[in-house]
Parts: sequence; structure tokens; C-alpha cells
Amino acid sequence: METLLMRELTGQTRVLGILADPIAQVKAPQLINRIAAERGVDAVMVPFHVSAEDLPKLVAGLHVLQSFDGAIVTVPHKTSMIAHCDHLSDRAAAVGAVNVIRREADGRLFGDALDGIGFLAGLRASGIEVAGREIYLAGAGGAANAIAFALAESGARGLTIANRTRSKANDLVSRLMAHFPLLPVRIGTRDPSGHDIIVNGTSLGMKPDDSLPLDVEKLASSMVVCEVVMEPEETALLAAARRQGCRIHLGTPMLMNQVELMADFFRVR
Repeated sequence: METLLMRELTGQTRVLGILADPIAQVKAPQLINRIAAERGVDAVMVPFHVSAEDLPKLVAGLHVLQSFDGAIVTVPHKTSMIAHCDHLSDRAAAVGAVNVIRREADGRLFGDALDGIGFLAGLRASGIEVAGREIYLAGAGGAANAIAFALAESGARGLTIANRTRSKANDLVSRLMAHFPLLPVRIGTRDPSGHDIIVNGTSLGMKPDDSLPLDVEKLASSMVVCEVVMEPEETALLAAARRQGCRIHLGTPMLMNQVELMADFFRVR
């Protein structure tokens, strides 16, 4: 990989970014940069470490930065970025969050949501089928919204949303019911009992002192427990699930199964 990335930047190099806070854990830049090198595209992705408070100021600059083509948007900006996009894909509008933005020639920012697609592709690549399964989703933020809609579209038998902030869970459930009126969607607690697939759609697990997103004592060996957190690779939730005899699914496949889509979205082709 080092050989692929050791190329000279030029005055024509197109700039891509990843917006996050914290940012040391992100894995996308090296993946996107490798794709750009393999495709012979003069583009580079760099980390943009920006706080939620400073996000509006950064985005104002992106509108006028003519060498900027787009960015990945991750924690904690996926939901708030919606307000800074000039137009959205139908998918992002329904989800209420974006994880990629693209700058058009006139400076407008277009947002899309690829997390759900990536998460489902990662499950399928591991032989985990969603159709006909009861699914418990912890979280109602940006990634969780995208995953919830993707799960609903993929034929889940039922979907339970559990979130610390009840109003956010209620909002997500209402939007899911509007788009999928035949799907049983409910508000849950920290108890994941009675479900086939358990998904942590929160950022809990990134820090060593994070609380667990659900009651791990209620996990059963028949369950598949899935993460969106990529670093550390095995979070406290996954470690607990493994001890309970559950099958575990790491967070990294969600990214690995959407990087080509991201590169295409940024027109790295």
C-alpha cells in the first residue's frame, strides 16, 4: 500500500476529506487513496478534524474551495450535516442523515447516505441474512438511521429501536412507519431479548470507559451481535457477546463494502 500512496501531489490534485471528531480512529483515507492510485486519479483524501461547534464554519469554506470534490462525514456530524447540504438523495432525505457529501461545480453540496448499503453488504458477505429476522438496533443517530432503513428495505420481520434519548427513537420509528407501514417497528429498552440480530448503531465502544449500549446479560447464544464501531476492532460489546456464545460481526465490513461506492460518488474514476 505504501508504494501506491507515495505519489506526488500537483496543482491539479483534487482534495477529498473525512469530517470527524475524534478522528484518529478513521480508516477510510488510506482505502480511498489506494483506490485513487489504482484508478490513476489525481486525488487525495485527508482528515478534517472538526468539532460540532465549528462544523458550520468549515462547511462555509468547502462551498468555495474549488479544489475540493467531496468528503466522508462521520461521528458526530452525520445528522447535523443535513442542514448544510443544498440538495440530498431521496435516500438521505428519508434517513435524515448523510455520510458523504460532494461539491458540485457551482459550489453546491450534495449529500447521500451509504452507511445502510454498506452495513447490509457486509452482513451478506458474511452469510448473515436479514429477511425474516427480528432485529434489535441500539441507537437513533446518523448511522443507526441509515441502517434502520436498509434493514426495513431488506425484509426484516420486525425492528426494535432502543436509544438513550427517547425523542430520537420516537422520531426514527415514526419515519420508518411512514415508509414501511406493514413492518412492525417498536421502541425498545436495554433488553435485547427475543431478537435474532443485535446491532450497535451508536458510537459507544470507541472509548475504553464507554458504557455498554445494551444489557449484555440478556444476550443469547442464538443471536448475531453486530457493531458499527471500527476501532477497537473488538469492542466491549463484542467481547461480551463472544463470552455469551453469540456470533459476532465486526464494524469494519460496513466501511469495506462501501468504499468503492464512495469513490464513485466522489467521481474518483
